[in-house]
Amino acid sequence: MTDATPASPPTPPPAAEVRSPLSDGEWHRMHPLTPLFRGGLVLVIVAGVIIANLRDRLIAIFLPWLAPGFEGESIPGDPVDYVVSHNLILVATLVVLAVVIVLVGLFYLGWRFHSFRITDDDVEVRSGVVFRSHRRAPLDRVQGVNLTRPTVARLFGLAKLEVVGAGLDANVKLEYLSTANAEAIRGDILRLASGRQLGERGEAQRRATASETVSAGITGLIAGAEAPIAEPESVVSIPVGRLVASQTLSGTTIFLVAAIAAIVTGAVTTTGWVLFAVVPAVLGFGAYWIRSITRSLRYSIAPTPSGVRITYGLLTTITEIIPPGRIHAVEVTQPLMWRPFGWWAIRINRLSGRSMSDGANDQFGTVLPVGNRADVERVLRLILPTIDQDDWPMIVDNGALGPVADDPYTTTPRRARLLRPLSWRRNGYWLGTDALFLRRGRIWRTLAVVPLARMQSLEVSQGPLDRALRVANIRAHTVIGRVSGSLGILDRDDALRLFDDGERAAIGAVATDRSHRWAGEE
Repeated sequence: MTDATPASPPTPPPAAEVRSPLSDGEWHRMHPLTPLFRGGLVLVIVAGVIIANLRDRLIAIFLPWLAPGFEGESIPGDPVDYVVSHNLILVATLVVLAVVIVLVGLFYLGWRFHSFRITDDDVEVRSGVVFRSHRRAPLDRVQGVNLTRPTVARLFGLAKLEVVGAGLDANVKLEYLSTANAEAIRGDILRLASGRQLGERGEAQRRATASETVSAGITGLIAGAEAPIAEPESVVSIPVGRLVASQTLSGTTIFLVAAIAAIVTGAVTTTGWVLFAVVPAVLGFGAYWIRSITRSLRYSIAPTPSGVRITYGLLTTITEIIPPGRIHAVEVTQPLMWRPFGWWAIRINRLSGRSMSDGANDQFGTVLPVGNRADVERVLRLILPTIDQDDWPMIVDNGALGPVADDPYTTTPRRARLLRPLSWRRNGYWLGTDALFLRRGRIWRTLAVVPLARMQSLEVSQGPLDRALRVANIRAHTVIGRVSGSLGILDRDDALRLFDDGERAAIGAVATDRSHRWAGEE
């Protein structure tokens, strides 16, 4: 006989799988301060107009030493004097009050009709009062989730979340949310995109007071984006000196120096059209040069259960998580002036939901701004986790640094070396178990790695000269990005062999790939 035991309560889902309060499938509104930050430009313009019209009076009041002759007399063109002299004080007050009421009403309506919801299948956002908009991002097509914290918004503990879709202009933005809510929602979206189901809604998070929120925002402005609990540290640390030096030794700097020399020459020879044409370009490239440094400060990259987490930015901090299987091509590159220092950069092709003309696309395509060989290997192991261990020497030793003795890469034949006079021994490919490796360039070294499961197609082409020399060109097609899948001047038979072998390998890789639902059922 056994003693009866009371039924044990059901086991709650693991903490990582508990649904946050804002991911319960119901419609929720953005943070109440959202209209202020989304419509902040309007307020800045209005304030600028007011200050411009009152500048003389404001200078006389606050900086009297700059207007010594003003002792209360009227200022020509001053709107305050006009209102007082025409006894329109009441009318002006009512107009200002009406403008304030209209702005507050518009901001309220914008916030009232701006809502979102997260279901088990989609992220949806509705906005607009007169012209309504309803955007939806299927979770099984999510390419990444970016969390951006602009400088001013960070002071108030706010952030905006961008769910990266699989098409052009397919991104869904949630702006603005408290940083804690944005982190929680991002975790929910990535867990649902992985194929994992969430538990029931958990307890609502404790609301911080306004003073605590501002204090936390100021702390975050200094210390950077906060990391989730137990978040691993960055596998790469880039010294500021290396970052500045790498930018100084880049092609952008060479262009700036040449442009400045042109400006000086134009000033000496009094050629006005040179100054008119070059100065705006120099200012633009100078701003780009500085921005390239500041946006790479506080860079970090680390593995998480939901993918690779990349954080960068000095004032405006951007944290993106790239889920497994969302990287379509990788390129390791080394400019000539970086070679004495052993520095490399890593770029990727991924679906960003943005057009190629979008300036932010460049930043989203760079996963390592500058690093040494050890940094390159650490980052590559994060973003290419499926590469077979036996294939790793083909990336750095034989690929980026090659060719070496007994080179395993298939390269340009000797008879066509005039078409690649400097790089014909280096120009080549190697088909691995999980990826296609394309090695190019001797002055500007590059190695492109195209995962076979992500390759869209393979192309072989010939021109008239190619046919005469019995060579061909190959191109591995991936999503559009900064990484090129092209390789030219290969032996025709080698190119055709790669076409057949690559096709079979890609079909096999796609059949076994499960990275798009990395935590779901097989």
